[in-house]
Amino acid sequence: MSQLCMDPLKTCKSFSNFQASNPQFLVLPKLRFKPKNFSFACQSLMSGQNQSQKVVSLDALMDDGRKKEIFRVVEGSLLNCLSETNLQLTVPGIKSKIRGKVRDVYDSGEYLVLVTTDRQSAFDRILASIPFKGQVLNETSLWWFDRTQHITSNAVVAAPDRNVTIARKCSVFPVEFVVRGYVTGSTDTSLWTVYQNGIRKYCGNVLPDGMVKNQKLPQNILTPTTKAADHDEPVTPEEIVKRGLMTQEDFEEVNKRALSLFEYGQHVAADHGLILVDTKYEFGKSLDGSILLIDEVHTPDSSRYWISQSYAERFQNGLEPENVDKEFLRLWFKNHCNPYEDEVLPEAPKDLVCELAWRYISLYEMITNSEFQIPSSEEPVHERISRNVTSSLSSLK
Repeated sequence: MSQLCMDPLKTCKSFSNFQASNPQFLVLPKLRFKPKNFSFACQSLMSGQNQSQKVVSLDALMDDGRKKEIFRVVEGSLLNCLSETNLQLTVPGIKSKIRGKVRDVYDSGEYLVLVTTDRQSAFDRILASIPFKGQVLNETSLWWFDRTQHITSNAVVAAPDRNVTIARKCSVFPVEFVVRGYVTGSTDTSLWTVYQNGIRKYCGNVLPDGMVKNQKLPQNILTPTTKAADHDEPVTPEEIVKRGLMTQEDFEEVNKRALSLFEYGQHVAADHGLILVDTKYEFGKSLDGSILLIDEVHTPDSSRYWISQSYAERFQNGLEPENVDKEFLRLWFKNHCNPYEDEVLPEAPKDLVCELAWRYISLYEMITNSEFQIPSSEEPVHERISRNVTSSLSSLK
């Protein structure tokens, strides 16, 4: 098992280097944010009172004045993106740095400092820097971590900055817990591709005949994966235990928590006018044996969301569900170069970068049902992060 990594989906590979030189286990203080009345919230969400659910229209979302307001701020922040961090040079006590695709992970001795940057990655390389993307991902995860403590403990210790999470060190189960509620996707490993290929037993789940793309599954299913040489390999629960990736007891407990997290996330998303389609979770174990939720939770990078208002009609008409898609930047590069082989990539167009920044922010606002707070631009981002991390680490001693 590896050291704690909270990188987004597909970026945790970089952390394997960290685990080799840091085998220690440390149990850190409890969470530093105030817990909410989770039992009341859960009862409210489970009660099925749909009259309070928010109605979201994609057309209205894309055309409202909020988009113009955000665009102005984004355009003014293009030169102040958080593309690189070097806290090992600015924060006392930082011992080493591992650079992931999106996150920079620092070892401070007792803690891991995880900085979510604005880097946008695809094709196994960095395409651009997107203003405020790092803040969106970090704050979305913290929002969910805060609201899911009634289901599972997590590794978060403190959040000293909009782009930073300080976390416990623990051993990580070498399994990603992918939970799905719909038959969808277009990649080689997507559930719809697997289903189209005639597979009806997948990762220990029996899939019924006669399903069509984007259809809701009879029940949510877990399709775990583990890291192979250069890809994620689907595994069954039996294989996980047989290969020694997890004990039977640990797997059953994490399986229960993952499905509960997803069900809770679906209820919250529904109240906010969204469908949580699928996601992935990672878990670790502290020295005292506690199982902890790590990595990220229900972010735009780790999860698929659809607009709920139009789903039924579009599904009946054979149309793809509405979503705030982020694929357009990836497609632009694919159409203007060979992103796999070209040594130097063209610069991403300003209008596409601004559009993607807006989409990340709009997803944050839909997921959390709250307004995204634009940070002050008076202080350079790296200086702000260095100051806040230094102060937080000092207070944790």
